[in-house]
Amino acid sequence: MKIFQTLFLAVLIIPFAEIYLLLQVGGIIGAFPTILLVVFTAVLGSWLLKQQGFATFQRFQQSLAQGVIPAYEMIEGPIILVGGALLLTPGFITDIIGFACLVPSLRRKIAQFVIENYLVQASEHFQQAKSTENNVLEGEFRKEK
Repeated sequence: MKIFQTLFLAVLIIPFAEIYLLLQVGGIIGAFPTILLVVFTAVLGSWLLKQQGFATFQRFQQSLAQGVIPAYEMIEGPIILVGGALLLTPGFITDIIGFACLVPSLRRKIAQFVIENYLVQASEHFQQAKSTENNVLEGEFRKEK
């Protein structure tokens, strides 16, 4: 399945699953504790977002200062951003995914997966396209008056 089809299905299914889960949890522990739990995860998520964002930015700067390409940090930045947005979204499913994006060891594995499966494939694709592209015209340009 294509990535856009997967995202479209997720956008359709996740809100219904979130509402169902919120109603089930609210039926078990009550409405007020459920609301407090959702607010608590949002506050905790914003704190984690700030902490992990600064830590990743510091590692990014250290890598640049050492002359190393900060590949993981460049991938981890958007993952942290998505994790923070998911934690601010009310619901337990999005909170679980958001916390997974903000836990450093899990985030590192997600970044490694992205680098190995998407960036390496994209790099190989561009190398193939570059090697098969031989239709270059060379010449000189002179503007006539």
